Amino acid sequence: MTLFETIRDHLDSLVHPSARQDAMTWARHRAFIAPRMVGCLVALASLPLYLAVRGAPAEVEVMILAWLITPIVVSYYLSRTGRFESAHVLSSLALAAVVFAISINTGGISSFAAIWLVAVPLEAALSASRRVVAFAVVLALGCALTLVMCEALGALPPSGVAANVSPLFEALGIATATIYAASLAFGAESLARTSKHLLDTEEDRYRLLARNISDVIARHSRNGAVSFISPAAEALLGIPSARLLGHGLFDRVHVADRPAYLKALSDAARGHESASVEFRLKRDHPSDFLWIEMRCRPIEIPAASGADHDTEVVSVMRDVTERKAQEHALESARLAAEQADASKSRFLATMSHELRTPLNAIIGFSEMIAREEEMMLDAARRKEYATLINESGLHLLSVVNGILDISKMESGNFEILPEPFAPRDALVSCSNLMVLKARENGIDLTTRAPGDLPQMIGDPRAFKQILLNLISNAIKFTERGGAVTVTAAVDGSRLMLRVIDTGVGISADDIKRLGEPFFQAGKTYQRRHEGTGLGLSIVKSLAELHGGEMTILSRIDEGTTVCVALPLTYSPADPKPSSNVATLSLAPRAEAKDHQVKKRA
Repeated sequence: MTLFETIRDHLDSLVHPSARQDAMTWARHRAFIAPRMVGCLVALASLPLYLAVRGAPAEVEVMILAWLITPIVVSYYLSRTGRFESAHVLSSLALAAVVFAISINTGGISSFAAIWLVAVPLEAALSASRRVVAFAVVLALGCALTLVMCEALGALPPSGVAANVSPLFEALGIATATIYAASLAFGAESLARTSKHLLDTEEDRYRLLARNISDVIARHSRNGAVSFISPAAEALLGIPSARLLGHGLFDRVHVADRPAYLKALSDAARGHESASVEFRLKRDHPSDFLWIEMRCRPIEIPAASGADHDTEVVSVMRDVTERKAQEHALESARLAAEQADASKSRFLATMSHELRTPLNAIIGFSEMIAREEEMMLDAARRKEYATLINESGLHLLSVVNGILDISKMESGNFEILPEPFAPRDALVSCSNLMVLKARENGIDLTTRAPGDLPQMIGDPRAFKQILLNLISNAIKFTERGGAVTVTAAVDGSRLMLRVIDTGVGISADDIKRLGEPFFQAGKTYQRRHEGTGLGLSIVKSLAELHGGEMTILSRIDEGTTVCVALPLTYSPADPKPSSNVATLSLAPRAEAKDHQVKKRA
């Protein structure tokens, strides 16, 4: 280890431990101790040589040599206590005292040493403390004024410098004062370079942190304009950070979320409290919206005048799109659970009614037939009761079959048995089966199907069940005097079945849920029309099992049109996944003109 390194390490060890926590404070302490210790030790080391050449020192020289010990004592004081301002005050006092004492004994304000009073506030400037500088200025001026007054009043002692060497001492005083001032200037410059290096290092550290952190850090003025935004914004939004400065970030906030975004910034700026907000932010690649959580906190910036403070806002933005998606999924699951619970309650209510009604009829009328002698029933009455028992049993069987069918479809156990069949014959047959029910309700049932409808491959049993459910539903919800029209037509590779009625219609909100098991549209007329709510659900499921779809168009009090599109050729790969929402679109209504089969009540 070299001598220079040894001296440097020793000087570093003299810095008080309290100053080692901050790099700039450490540099100031070291800049105070190092030149005083080294300079004084060098001067003291050269003292024997000076005395050998000079001989016995004069009174002035003794004062100077005594002062050389003072910086060492002050440096030791700083090293032991860490009181930087106090050390500067002591150093200023020591320098001013020796300059004043030399000046008093060498001619007062005209002394060669008086010029050194300028060095007192210059040295204090290195403390970076206004109080120390002010003290040093007052001290130097006080010494100067005292010297002036002493000289004016003739209170100065005789000068200890001979007249023939006075110019030499004056030149020496100016030179040494200049050298000392230069050393102070170099020390100030060294501290400035150290400060800039530390600032650059700190800035590089924060820039490195800003570049590598996934959260976006931004700085906003009072009006919300962005003055700084971290590079993470480019990775998040897919655009250069420079395009987000000013109001570029605000322009990308979703229009519906802008009031909340501005309010959070305003609250943070005015309330001097942290605020948080969630909003959607548009990105370029891919072009969609992200959910962003922004936490903002106010910071006070000194104004240019130094009198007041301006408040800005620092925000930290984080991508919470995944969390919002999970929240949405949880909310959807909660709604699905609530709907399942409501469906269970609706199922129990519906089934209790639908099963109890025919069972009561079966039990009641069978008991009356069993007691025919007691009830004195004639043959006509027995036949009527038997017919009612049979109808109730058939109704009960249809309810059970519907429940079993929808259960099979939802579990994926409903088997489609495809075979070639004529859809027109099946349509006419189903209409003939329903014409009696339409006549009893006072409704016109009309069937329109072209005679050249091609054969299709599918499950004829399921095809008929679709038609019977649709026609039965249309008749059920059409008032007396209304009409139900059934049409069939080919559209490309699909068969389009339409059942059009002039009934009560369906609201837009109910259309969205039609096709759900056990759901009946319209609370006002729900129980006025008997049924389990399984009809359209079965139709929708059967259509999707065939690779087709069901669409509904309806208006309240104007009627309903249900369209089922089925592929002419069934393929096991065609079926679509079942959903609980019926499609709202409807193809244009087409009526075949080639052949009409009309049944009127």
